[in-house]
Amino acid sequence: MKKFLKIAAVIIVFVLVIAGLTRLLEPKYSESLKEGTMTSQYYTESKDHEVLIFGDSCAYANFSPMVLYETAGIKAYVRGNAAQFIWQSYYLLKEALKYETPKVVVLSVDALVRTKDTDPKTEGYNRLCIDRMRWSQEKIDIIKASMKDDEHFIDYVFPIIRYHTRISQLTSEDLTYFWGDKYHTYNGFLVNKEIKPLGELPVKRKLGNYDFPAENAQYLEDIANLCEEHGVQLMLIKVPNMYPHWYDEYDAQLEAFAEKHGIVYENLRNYYDEIGLDFQVDTYDAGIHLNFTGAEKNSRFFAEILKKHYDLTDFSGDTLYDSKLAEYKKERASYQ
Repeated sequence: MKKFLKIAAVIIVFVLVIAGLTRLLEPKYSESLKEGTMTSQYYTESKDHEVLIFGDSCAYANFSPMVLYETAGIKAYVRGNAAQFIWQSYYLLKEALKYETPKVVVLSVDALVRTKDTDPKTEGYNRLCIDRMRWSQEKIDIIKASMKDDEHFIDYVFPIIRYHTRISQLTSEDLTYFWGDKYHTYNGFLVNKEIKPLGELPVKRKLGNYDFPAENAQYLEDIANLCEEHGVQLMLIKVPNMYPHWYDEYDAQLEAFAEKHGIVYENLRNYYDEIGLDFQVDTYDAGIHLNFTGAEKNSRFFAEILKKHYDLTDFSGDTLYDSKLAEYKKERASYQ
């Protein structure tokens, strides 16, 4: 019995040491890269959202849930990450449906044109999305779907293998946030107050093939089927950016898909004037993403779009959300 207890104690100490070293060595992102704690922040939030928004940076830069609440009492959350692929949105949605059942899932469609083979993004973007996920079947599946040829599954299971060389690169951030992440978003919306006006856009070239990649199209079907299984209404949204170029052929495919599944597709690029966007002041990177003022304008308009298509509850007066909105208004006041 004593021998068994000694062995158990050694195993426990070993596990704790490995866990501690892993936490110390893995990137904290809490100050150096604010996008790095988006996935983990969701677990700390209430799970009573009627609208969940999925997508890449076009989602978390363009939609402000606090403005949706301020405008129409809508409880929403953005589950987005930098360069988030369509299959990553699928698995994050599948995971989220274990915690809550929203009325509406909004999918930003920009990622439909991107694949692992054509996207120049590095492994680091996968890590931003995946590393902070809780362990589940969804995390196993998202790792397998996302890995590039030079990545290894074991590195995700044991991050200490991947990050062991950081021992000589540790900073004060690694010690300050050893016990927990620092969060920067308002229900998944990341504020960016910089301004970089729209300049001359690249020439819009013709493509040899306008079809969405087969894998992406299949994941879009999977998302629609998953929503249907859970009694959730799916909405497809094209954000109102100016670049990268978007083609009528893309719209045609999405309109056909929406008709097939009886869902809504809205291209917000058709509503620049109604939204009130000015790309000399409402973008932080020359028209690719909206900045704080642009996102606020877009979100006020989008609240009306949601109200038009769906029967959502007006939660105005909710104590938790009123508190969040008060903090958000301080952010707004600091910008004005």
